[in-house]
Amino acid sequence: MTEPTTSSDTRTTTDPATARAVEEIARDGYTVLERVVPEALVAELVERVDAAMAHHDIAFGANTFLGHRTRRLFNLLARDPAFAQVPLFEPVLDVATGVLDDGLLVSSMTAIEMNPGQSPQPFHADDGSIPLPRPHVPITCVAIWALTDFTEENGATRLVPGSHRADRIPRKGEQPDESVQAVMPAGSVLVYNGSVWHGGGENRSDERRMGIVSNYCAGWVRHEENQLLALSTAQVASFPPRLRRMVGYGIYRGLIGHVDQVDPATWLDPEADSDLVWDRIR
Repeated sequence: MTEPTTSSDTRTTTDPATARAVEEIARDGYTVLERVVPEALVAELVERVDAAMAHHDIAFGANTFLGHRTRRLFNLLARDPAFAQVPLFEPVLDVATGVLDDGLLVSSMTAIEMNPGQSPQPFHADDGSIPLPRPHVPITCVAIWALTDFTEENGATRLVPGSHRADRIPRKGEQPDESVQAVMPAGSVLVYNGSVWHGGGENRSDERRMGIVSNYCAGWVRHEENQLLALSTAQVASFPPRLRRMVGYGIYRGLIGHVDQVDPATWLDPEADSDLVWDRIR
């Protein structure tokens, strides 16, 4: 593995704990902020996730990657105002800002409930759909909030230390020998560089493992002029399909730009060609 390049725009911090966490992510690819989320907020988020999953009748995943015993609630900010607390939570946001910079964006927010009997998730990198030579500057910084204890038995996230410096992403079915598990109590947050190799573990327990994934991305990963706000849906519907995709009504490499696992191109044309990544990963 080669040394990663660094960003001159990354914000420096005077807070020792934040600086230490940012340094650990630069070195190992990840860090754990232990018990930083107040118990009351954890309880509130669990209640809101359960209510939203019940309201929307969220089913188990349809393939190995999503998890046949795992439920995922995408588009979390649109589900309940309470979820707005998550990306703005300062102890985590400060670390993400140190990894990226002050201009970071919310890339996605997803609640994940892994139930007993869930098998291990394939190793992957969250920025794997971005076709840049590796290693590269941090493009995404991901925070997994533990709303229940993350243990070896219930499938705590597995990570490969230093893999953010690799010159490739994991091969299909690859099982690295040097992985570790992010065991942490409820109220803790795992924060990692989106290039690090990771995957959910196997839930061998008789209890669920619940968390929220708050994915931040670099602020330059978007349009110069926000086309999704500049154009009405009616205007976009009048465009040729190619231009619809170019202004944001489409997905990139089967993933980037989806809404709740739906290609927005199909909002305007139900017959539009779509190739979602989840339909390819089996």
